[in-house]
Amino acid sequence: MNLFTLDNLFLLLTGLTAIYLLWRFYTRWSEGKATYDVYYMMGFLVLLVSGLLLIFLRLGILASPYVLTVASLIPLGISMGIVEQYFPQYKKAFKWFAVVGFLAIAISAIGGMETLKKISVPLFHGVAGLVIFLGPFLAKKAPKGFCWVGIGGLLIGLGGIALAFISLGAQLLFFSPAFVMLILTPLLLLMTLAFTYGFVKDIKG
Repeated sequence: MNLFTLDNLFLLLTGLTAIYLLWRFYTRWSEGKATYDVYYMMGFLVLLVSGLLLIFLRLGILASPYVLTVASLIPLGISMGIVEQYFPQYKKAFKWFAVVGFLAIAISAIGGMETLKKISVPLFHGVAGLVIFLGPFLAKKAPKGFCWVGIGGLLIGLGGIALAFISLGAQLLFFSPAFVMLILTPLLLLMTLAFTYGFVKDIKG
């Protein structure tokens, strides 16, 4: 197995960036014990593990229902963190949505329930992606530069929805399976870099 590929280089850089963010979130959490930092750490820890799995097991594992389920924790963690931190008035309702959505994806993917899967996957990824994309722009008390988290949300939303459609045997616009596989690893790196810039501004601010 050749680990020295361009895809693996992008995934390695993504993982190193995720480790840096995990360290920054843990440092802030150790000082303030804020719940949103726990959600952020969950999202980026899953991103780190997913990247390592893609390096050693290749992109073919994306077809696994278990990978689809676990990968849903990435947008779940980041979106829950944003709602918890900047929109606390909606956090209880969003937590219920996130839990129900995650369980629906897990049950439908692992259990082979295609109808439920076709509803739950795009719905959950779409709403979580919108929260990550729009939340940083709408957060009134967010520091300048936090909007880069929204740009990262746009990237993860496009990639996540495209992968979701492929897992359902369909295609989103021009996002064919071959095209998605081509852009996936650089998209993950760009997404993580955008998140890093925005979240570091938030941590410093």
